[in-house]
Amino acid sequence: MALAFVTGGSRGLGFETAKALKAAGNQVVLFARNTGKLHQAGQELNSTIEYVELSDIAATREVFKAAVEKYGVPDILMLAHGVMSDRLAKTLKTNDEEWRRVMTINLDSVFTIVNEVGAKMAEARKGRVIVYSACLGRMSGPGNAGGLAPYRISKAGVNALVRNLAHETGHGSRGFWIDAICPNHSRTDMGGENAPRSAEEGAATAIWLATRELISSQTQTGLLWEDRQVVPW
Repeated sequence: MALAFVTGGSRGLGFETAKALKAAGNQVVLFARNTGKLHQAGQELNSTIEYVELSDIAATREVFKAAVEKYGVPDILMLAHGVMSDRLAKTLKTNDEEWRRVMTINLDSVFTIVNEVGAKMAEARKGRVIVYSACLGRMSGPGNAGGLAPYRISKAGVNALVRNLAHETGHGSRGFWIDAICPNHSRTDMGGENAPRSAEEGAATAIWLATRELISSQTQTGLLWEDRQVVPW
């Protein structure tokens, strides 16, 4: 049985990921800020819950430091939290408040959690980190420019963080794997009810990455995945 920390675990993609990990027999700890939905998710999955306000970076570090002390170093760190920027937000039209709101939750908190928890996973030479990114954060391919500037740029930063850390930790050769996924437009509170994919479908690749067999000399890591396939950054 593996220990999994799941952020954004109270709803949407994070909840679906946590549900699958729990069904596979793993110990799951859910992290979220909506206390009502967090308690409901914890009861539904029979999982432990931890409140975290990801817009407060100092508090976020303390929450995850305490979680490691309480539960141990996780085998799986699943970062499924995030916020969307104003749909009309363009680089020259975005104010400081909106920019900082999106960057703090989508990028800064990812760094802080990985820096705090991932460091201990790498030191223990065990575990895998999966970060929900977005194809809107790609530097190539369709739909890679125009509008949603804070969101796109925050996800591009996540992609760069994943790629850089994979290089720093030996691309899986030291027992530590990190990858980003593009879940595509899914039916969640963020994606809306008219999105083409269900939340279960959006979470499928993350679940696969968290449970696939790992062979250090053969398993690809430090990549952006979509439908279990590597896509260009």
